[in-house]
Amino acid sequence: MIFAPPPLDELDLGVIELIERQRERLKIHTQSMSRRWLGSLRRSTFARAIQGSNSIEGYHATLDDVVAAVEDEPILDDQTETWFAIKGYRNALTYIGQAASDPYFELDKQFLKSLHFMMISHDMSKLPGQWRPGSIFVVDQQSGKTVYEGPDVETINSLVEELVAYLKHSAQEPTMVRAAMAHLNLAMIHPFKDGNGRMARALQTLIIALDGMLHPVFSSIEEWLGRNTQDYYAVLAFTGQGRWNPDRSAQAWVRFCLKAHYQQAATLIRRNDEYSRLYEKIATLLESMGLPERAGVSVFDAALGLRITNARYRADAEVPELTASRDLKRLCDAGLLLPFGERRGRVYRAADLLVKLRAETRQPKPLEDPYDLVRARLQRAEAQASPRLPGM
Repeated sequence: MIFAPPPLDELDLGVIELIERQRERLKIHTQSMSRRWLGSLRRSTFARAIQGSNSIEGYHATLDDVVAAVEDEPILDDQTETWFAIKGYRNALTYIGQAASDPYFELDKQFLKSLHFMMISHDMSKLPGQWRPGSIFVVDQQSGKTVYEGPDVETINSLVEELVAYLKHSAQEPTMVRAAMAHLNLAMIHPFKDGNGRMARALQTLIIALDGMLHPVFSSIEEWLGRNTQDYYAVLAFTGQGRWNPDRSAQAWVRFCLKAHYQQAATLIRRNDEYSRLYEKIATLLESMGLPERAGVSVFDAALGLRITNARYRADAEVPELTASRDLKRLCDAGLLLPFGERRGRVYRAADLLVKLRAETRQPKPLEDPYDLVRARLQRAEAQASPRLPGM
């Protein structure tokens, strides 16, 4: 027996409706490839998902370093455990992107093992691609207390098979609920020696992506989870109560995930609007300075706070190395970029003019709780429907 999806009430269905509207809007935005900056949006969103999911496990990397891993660029420093974790997760999410677009894809337990191998094959002591061989305990590093104990090792295979069967054959719940249950159950089964959290988050992204509405990059809530790690831990702890406990209600968990989907989609919609205005300003600026249009994507990335290398510029502008070097020098001379380092280690960052442009296009706006929005809407509807007494 695995955790079962909870009944959905009027509030839950209202929030799902809000999210579906957001997804339709994102679909329109992200499927129009006529805007050159959308490639940067996809790249940075992908990098933020990898960064967020790995930060939950204690692997902290700058967005610059994650983007470099996404682009498979040469690393500037020594390879570290964090670098290997980032690369492994990049490979796994890339594989998920391929699987989601494969009309013949079939989810099974071997797919999960293969995905796990991609994530942590840099450390064979963690048994990548195999179920854990014994008991497992999750320990709070600060207090030293055991906060979760996984189910008996003898039950792992059958529990994963039950989860896979549910995901393959259940069509009763909305996709976001099924994806949340996939995440919860895999995290609670804890079938691997290491990497269970990353696997559970990746599986949730896969299930959302399989519905085909959005590119897998825009289906993930991993960036949001990375920003709300303590709340994430708290709701998992509340749901499981410290051990494998599938009789417990998953309502709090599902509502947590629906809130995450809403707020992550709101972030992407706002980011899309900001990026559109920023790129227009940069394109106008380059034209007024007599600088090549092909520099737009790299200048745009620099304005977002990312470092630019000659290799990145060559790939984005589709020019040879010599042309890239000349363009980058012109951008520095024009006061748009600042160079740091020498020769192969040289990087370029935004100068004050680009920093100012980015500040002008930001839309600081708090993220609303979708349950508060739906609750208020239902209360208004109820008030309007209430009959008025004579004389009132």
